[in-house]
Amino acid sequence: MDDPAPDLDSRDLRLRDVVAALESLYPLESAADWDRVGLVTGEPDQPVRRILLALDPTLAVIDEAREWGADLLVTHHPLLLRGVHSVATTSAKGASVTALVRAGVALWVGHTNADVADPGVSSVLADALGLVDQRPLSDDRAGRVGRLASAVSLAEFAETVATALPATAGGIRVSGDPDGSVRTVAVMGGSGDDRFGDVRASGADVYVTADLRHHPVLEAREEARGGRPYLVDAGHWATESLWLQSCRGRLLARLGEQATATRVETRVSAIRTEPWTFVVGANAARPARAVPPTGGVS
Repeated sequence: MDDPAPDLDSRDLRLRDVVAALESLYPLESAADWDRVGLVTGEPDQPVRRILLALDPTLAVIDEAREWGADLLVTHHPLLLRGVHSVATTSAKGASVTALVRAGVALWVGHTNADVADPGVSSVLADALGLVDQRPLSDDRAGRVGRLASAVSLAEFAETVATALPATAGGIRVSGDPDGSVRTVAVMGGSGDDRFGDVRASGADVYVTADLRHHPVLEAREEARGGRPYLVDAGHWATESLWLQSCRGRLLARLGEQATATRVETRVSAIRTEPWTFVVGANAARPARAVPPTGGVS
């Protein structure tokens, strides 16, 4: 059971203090131009005694924040990434904003600025997979490339990924020879099928990411002529959710450097915001056998 929040006194953190700490760890200027990060709701001078961290600001997560008495909700994914023209409660976005404001729960978002941070979303994923000698995957510092301690088969590596990440309904999808040898690994937490050029340039044997679509994957496998880099789709929620504990620890450490930071509780949401609930027919289809050459009689 969580301890009750203490009464307000001079040692209470203010929202502006926590936001400053977060933005020193995940600077807003490092976010992509199209992204919408930073403080979404909240009064800068409001006290912050309880901070909830979650991947997505869903209605269920917001309810959890309200019920726990959180003063601040920190999420990876934005609530208002695309323009909205109404926050009436007739829409989910409107209901979310209204619930946050009514409950006095501030919302702060760290998205692509957390992706490119070090440590950040992809470096935490790389650490979980045991990668050493890490470096950025791309010029914008998104993603990571590193090496395993020793080469393993693609099948063994996929098992490692499944063990290291939270379980999901969809499991792990793999494209490549199960017996193929892999050691150099590229990772990109979340959606990553726009980075195949960077992956090829990195010399990676296998690429771990999420949200892989049919046409980009088919083209990437054609370019590889069936060889390396192999592909592993480990799920959006699973590849990014590990970052939450890292963010929590770094935030507490940074707040601990402040003389007034003595009265704050934090926790990571227990709600799984992965949208999938079950799959049917997984592994029912197997790779087609090679078509025999024509011209003979059999």
